[in-house]
Amino acid sequence: MSSNSEREPLLARRSSLSYKTRLGPHDISKSMRHGILAGIWMATFLSSVNMTLVPTMLPSISSEFQKSHQASWLGTAYLLATATFTPLYGRLANVLGRRGAAQLAVLFTGLGTVACGLSTSMEMLIVSRFIAGIGGGGINTIATIVVSDMYSLRDRGLAQGVASVFNGIGLGFGGPLGGVITDWLGWRWAFLCQVPLFFISLLLTTINLRYVTKGKGKSTKEVLKRIDYFGSLTLLISVGSMLIFLSTRFNENLPWADARVIVPLVLSIVFFLSFVFVEIYVAPEPVLAPFLLKQRIPVLVGVSNFLVASCNFSITYFFPMWFQTVMLTNASTAGLHILPNSISMSVGSVFAGWMMHRTGKYKMINLIFGIFPFIGTVLISQIHENSGWIQSWFSIIPMGFGNAVVLQTMLSALLAHIPESHMAVGTGFGQLFRGIGQVGGVAISSAIFQYKLDNALRERLTMDPDAEAIITHIRQNARSISTLPPRLQRIARDSYAVSLKTVFFFASVSTLLAYIARLPIPEKELDSRPRSNSAAIAPPPTPQPQLGSASALTSNVVGEDEQVRDDDSDSDEDDHPTTPTTPTRMRHGSTRRPVRRLSTFESPDGVLDLESRRIGGSARSFETGSWSGRSGSVSG
Repeated sequence: MSSNSEREPLLARRSSLSYKTRLGPHDISKSMRHGILAGIWMATFLSSVNMTLVPTMLPSISSEFQKSHQASWLGTAYLLATATFTPLYGRLANVLGRRGAAQLAVLFTGLGTVACGLSTSMEMLIVSRFIAGIGGGGINTIATIVVSDMYSLRDRGLAQGVASVFNGIGLGFGGPLGGVITDWLGWRWAFLCQVPLFFISLLLTTINLRYVTKGKGKSTKEVLKRIDYFGSLTLLISVGSMLIFLSTRFNENLPWADARVIVPLVLSIVFFLSFVFVEIYVAPEPVLAPFLLKQRIPVLVGVSNFLVASCNFSITYFFPMWFQTVMLTNASTAGLHILPNSISMSVGSVFAGWMMHRTGKYKMINLIFGIFPFIGTVLISQIHENSGWIQSWFSIIPMGFGNAVVLQTMLSALLAHIPESHMAVGTGFGQLFRGIGQVGGVAISSAIFQYKLDNALRERLTMDPDAEAIITHIRQNARSISTLPPRLQRIARDSYAVSLKTVFFFASVSTLLAYIARLPIPEKELDSRPRSNSAAIAPPPTPQPQLGSASALTSNVVGEDEQVRDDDSDSDEDDHPTTPTTPTRMRHGSTRRPVRRLSTFESPDGVLDLESRRIGGSARSFETGSWSGRSGSVSG
């Protein structure tokens, strides 16, 4: 018989064994870490490809379905879903687990992409793009959270820089790949050929993403109750209505008095105000995290993210159009002009990460390289038909490099100025502004472009008796410009040139305002210590019973149960000021009024809550009968 068999509680020994079998994000093997990164970064690449895949395919898709007036929704539907659902994944990463949230994001994106390839109508294709966007934004958020789990604040800048290489390659190759595959195999295969890569990403994520984070598990009912359905719905309707307003007023050129213009505008304003009200006063787990809106640094980072994304997507969507409509190149060649932007973004991300890793600072490189995007957009706005190959191919490089540096440094600045316990929701907060900026960049620049194009064509075709029909034809079918008679072709090319330069000017203003918004953000040295969310820790101390006392062992077990209940009650409290509600029992018999949670399922101890195994996709190991199997402090 073991000498300690009657002196140590059996429950405590099982607890110790359970803890030893768990590995936190800093304790996993190198092969498992590489497998996780391979899975999430492959998904990141595919998500980025889908953002820029469509523009070079629009003429072919519009020709097949004969609905060119709806073609712009193929891009905005994806970005609308991304902007709306991205912040939810900061919550889902805590309550479903890193693996569960990653699986959900990859599945949505993959299924939506398959549906795009099999669509039989423009409406079905738009809905499929929306479904793919639901997961697309989540992939980027989960990838950021997982990297933040596994690396210290100082080291993660370099890791995020490497991650941005895949994001940049995806954004850069989306347009060229869409054009090449469309020319060779047809536009449907541009979607369907991604399916094997989605499957590999899902497989790698499922096998490897199994590390443990500290905290408390939640039941399925509690998880479903706390998701901010109303906030997500009001945000979706508000942004969607604004897109409809911009489309009907500027793309279709309907008068202000038309109900199709007024109604979407009113709905957008009403639902935006409803969204703000819900987030501040109603939602138990607000998708926007209002407490971050009260802090200067997160707000400035959010404004910068919005403006940077607006600049990026204005150029990404309209720079290739310059070469198709003004220079009359084919779709593949036009799409390739985005490739230098992709390469420069990748280099800029790695450079920013390396500099932050080496120096532990972000302010100076932000000040120096943050002005590069403005220089790049000014160079782009000066382009003309007789520009040489250097300006045509390389004027976009400063924009890509500078914006990549900005996004990397701003992520580190945001995470450095908020508690570690708010890392997941803080990441979602930054991604929300970035996602809305992506939608706004495409929608606002499209409205500016269409409005200017209509005016430019009318000025040049004033005396033409068939002016209305010619204007409609040129606006709705850019590919037909090369087939127009010489006089009309010249008018069309000049009108497109003027309109596109207006969009480039809008991008310049956006990136300059972003630079100004970042100036007040202070320096803060990045910490090189490991994160504190690892669950591979020593087992909880257990009081020793008195020898020969049966009641001592009983009281020990009861004491453990009491600790479990206290921890569970604490898990629902935040480190924010209390509000008048019903008192809640606390340790040592004290009471405290519970607060409305503003920081998702995160404990007040500065660690992320665990995800319950019962709701699927838990990123943890589990042993039946272990300490974690109880209703206690570390759920399995």
